[in-house]
Amino acid sequence: MAVTAIPHVDAPPAVAPRAVSRARAIKRFKLTLLLPMAALFLFVLTPVLLLQLYFSVHQWTVYLSSWWDADYVGLDLFREVLTDPRFGWAVLRSLAFAAGSTVGCFVFGFLLAYLMYKPFRGQAFFYIIFILPMLTVPVVVAYTAEMLLYRSGPINDLISHVLHVNFQVSWLTDPHIALLTCALLEIWNWTPFSFIIMLAGLAAIPKEPIEAAEILGASKWRIFWEVQVPLLRPVILLALVLRFLEAMAEFPKTWALFQGGPGSATETLPVYIFKTTRQNF
Repeated sequence: MAVTAIPHVDAPPAVAPRAVSRARAIKRFKLTLLLPMAALFLFVLTPVLLLQLYFSVHQWTVYLSSWWDADYVGLDLFREVLTDPRFGWAVLRSLAFAAGSTVGCFVFGFLLAYLMYKPFRGQAFFYIIFILPMLTVPVVVAYTAEMLLYRSGPINDLISHVLHVNFQVSWLTDPHIALLTCALLEIWNWTPFSFIIMLAGLAAIPKEPIEAAEILGASKWRIFWEVQVPLLRPVILLALVLRFLEAMAEFPKTWALFQGGPGSATETLPVYIFKTTRQNF
């Protein structure tokens, strides 16, 4: 009688208890982070979004009866906004303000980061000094600027002494430069944001490509333009996009300093929304 040999099957390797415990800990950590955010979105943000969608197609103000009985108007409110000349000008002002302040913040932030990314004595002190503007409350920035930017204020007086001319610019009352004044304040306030992002990007660049370029005899300018900048493109894009989006939503300094004026010179999109809501809601 022939006996058939049964092939030996290796048992699956046992999973180490430490690895299982680590996997469970990572899962719990992920749930700890995600569940509060999911709950916030589901129970707070979603009802607000649905309420906004409801009001966008219904005509209602606080002086009428219950909001649930508001008249349905469809897309009339959207049509009214999109045909309002003030809305178009507000969008253009916001785009100009955001583009100018974003470029300014990036240029000065990148310059400071490039000067700071190599360790030197006293680096921590300068780092603290450079990020202080970002830690200042925007309304405080606006009211401080109001005191400094009067026609006969300290800024004009300082420029007059430096240039040896009678420099008398109406930073706060001239409609032609009011938006520029807001952009300059935005640049001062948020240059540290670009500075921190670009400093982190420069610090993360590997040394090997730079050392290889130096061995080949490349100048510092070519190393910067042909090695460092290409490696920094994702970081540069991140800094520009985040800063542009933040600038498009800028409201505190613009409102505290100008309330949309002189005239409508600084009526950006957030100011337009605030003024329209306050008048019509």
